[in-house]
Amino acid sequence: MRNEGEFVEGVSSQRVLTQTPSVLTDQSKTVSMDCNIAKDESRYVYWYKQTPQAAPQFVLSFYHSLSSPDQYGNGFSSSRFTSKASSSIDYQLIISNVEAGDSAVYYCGTWDSSANSAAPPPVLTIFPPSSEELKSNKATLVCLANDMSSGIADVRWLVGGNSVSSGVTTGSAEQQPNKKFRLSSYLTIEKSEWEKDTAIACEVSAASKATTKAIKKSECSD
Repeated sequence: MRNEGEFVEGVSSQRVLTQTPSVLTDQSKTVSMDCNIAKDESRYVYWYKQTPQAAPQFVLSFYHSLSSPDQYGNGFSSSRFTSKASSSIDYQLIISNVEAGDSAVYYCGTWDSSANSAAPPPVLTIFPPSSEELKSNKATLVCLANDMSSGIADVRWLVGGNSVSSGVTTGSAEQQPNKKFRLSSYLTIEKSEWEKDTAIACEVSAASKATTKAIKKSECSD
């Protein structure tokens, strides 16, 4: 089986980034893709992966003076994903031991200082599980992020301060009438976990702006 990755032009606010066109490779091989950020403004470059009908996933962040990426998204690790820079504006995302599941659109992005750096962070609202659902011993919390400056966001759920990925579903970002973006993310846990009254938080990062909102059972009216 062959793995096809489509690598398209990334968007960083007002700046146009140039990326490698579509690449075709075999499984178990190593593939790399290039990104030219046009101008070095001492900011990190971020890589995202997007599969059809799914929200973009944060892969990693890297700065050219570092020896390796300093942050990875959930489900991505240094064992297969890394980044390099041949100059202060020329970056590479490298995937080793390619798998069929790696087939996707990969975006690079960085922050453009010519944009409004004072743009506010996303506005978050967390909705508790419904009383009807709790009767089935499940509890689904909804995190609604509004007024995001970018349609590409990294969403994390934390239970008791620990990041979780199981039971998480995040939808694609949609543009609001004010030209900003919104998205919804869902966390489904056992009713018993909700009953522990542990703090459950949703963290959303978009366009270098991050917001965290937490909720506990004791703070909700029955």
